Amino acid sequence: MAEVPGLLISAPSSGTGKTTVMLGLLRALAEDGLAVQPFKSGPDYIDPAFHRAASGRASFNLDGWAMGPSLWQAIAAQAEGAGICVAEGSMGLFDGVATRGQQGFGSSAETAQAMGWPVVLVIDVSGQAQSAAATALGFRDYLPGLPFAGVILNRVASPRHERLARLGMERAGLPVLGALPRRGDLTLPERHLGLIQAVEHPDLETAIAGYAAFLREHVDLAALRAAALRSSASGAAPPAHGTLPRPPAQRIALAQDAAFSFTYPHVLEGWRRAGAEILPFSPLADEAPDADAGLVWLPGGYPELHAGTLAAAERFRAGLHRHAETRPVHGECGGYMALGEALIDKDGTRHAMAGLLGLVTSYETRRFHLGYRRAVLDAALPGHAPGTALRGHEFHYSTILEQPDAPLARVADADGNPVPETGSHRGHVSGTFFHLIAEEEAA
Repeated sequence: MAEVPGLLISAPSSGTGKTTVMLGLLRALAEDGLAVQPFKSGPDYIDPAFHRAASGRASFNLDGWAMGPSLWQAIAAQAEGAGICVAEGSMGLFDGVATRGQQGFGSSAETAQAMGWPVVLVIDVSGQAQSAAATALGFRDYLPGLPFAGVILNRVASPRHERLARLGMERAGLPVLGALPRRGDLTLPERHLGLIQAVEHPDLETAIAGYAAFLREHVDLAALRAAALRSSASGAAPPAHGTLPRPPAQRIALAQDAAFSFTYPHVLEGWRRAGAEILPFSPLADEAPDADAGLVWLPGGYPELHAGTLAAAERFRAGLHRHAETRPVHGECGGYMALGEALIDKDGTRHAMAGLLGLVTSYETRRFHLGYRRAVLDAALPGHAPGTALRGHEFHYSTILEQPDAPLARVADADGNPVPETGSHRGHVSGTFFHLIAEEEAA
């Protein structure tokens, strides 16, 4: 693949406004006629849907802990035909896990280094002025060899505040690529630790158009494009050929609606590229999966927000039961909960789920589960044989009350510590709390 210039938008921490910058930049560059390829560094599965809405191209995760070289290369190759890549980091620029994975610790800085993309650091300057330069200088120099484009000052209170902050950056020798005035209407709605789903936003198109106009007024887009082009001229070698995930069946009934929407884009792309037919259906609309599908796959999402509707979805439940008599059904996280016996919502109301597994989960007493997962299968998962090592990510607030079926896997966190969320299986039905990212590649 030809070299495609790129940038990585990051920040010292979460909550600094990098997603607003990312979405505005994607749309502004697209409006200027560029084919913009978005990426997300790390395991977040909500942001890519926003990226797609802003750019018009599917966004893909790049994950230094969970992905081996072959998958990484295959995902990087999705930029083929684009004029520029723009990646959004996760958390702070250097935040990752404690134990090295197949490539690294999973930080956004590692993604920038691996791809040769200069970092654009979004700095929240509220409550400081020249002192922000010391923070930015530390981020620029912390990792030798890290490509660095400059900073965007965010939440600037006044022209005087901007002048002082710029003075500090000038003294530190850091290019200022833009300064965004403080505006309370430029925040995206959030749930838990991240954004609401893109499909839930009441007027996403208007919001993204507003972000693009805001960036045009206050950010030097020409300087950003020039920084990306410099990375192309001097940066990383083009990735070699890689392999996307293979489909676990040739006809896959995939639940897709507001309750079930978290499937990694590279997984679906791999299924499609290999010729699998993906047959979407909506459990919330009480639709049964396609009767001719070889596999039913229920991804994660927010079934707890729709538990009453799912409990009343008789055609959906009957279709699952018919399919499970002879063919595999698999659920991830929220999909796993929906395959269980019951789900108890935050108000303590018990809702009957599909009953294909004995799992009972509760949101009445919330327990936070977040982190990478490495799972060694004790039983087959569709597309993966027993003994296979998988890598994924878990993020939910449910508490397991009952998990009586046979464990599906031995599961550990990124540091190798066992976790009790083993998943389970019964007959043709299986489920996991982790969202599958990749089968582990041989060293």
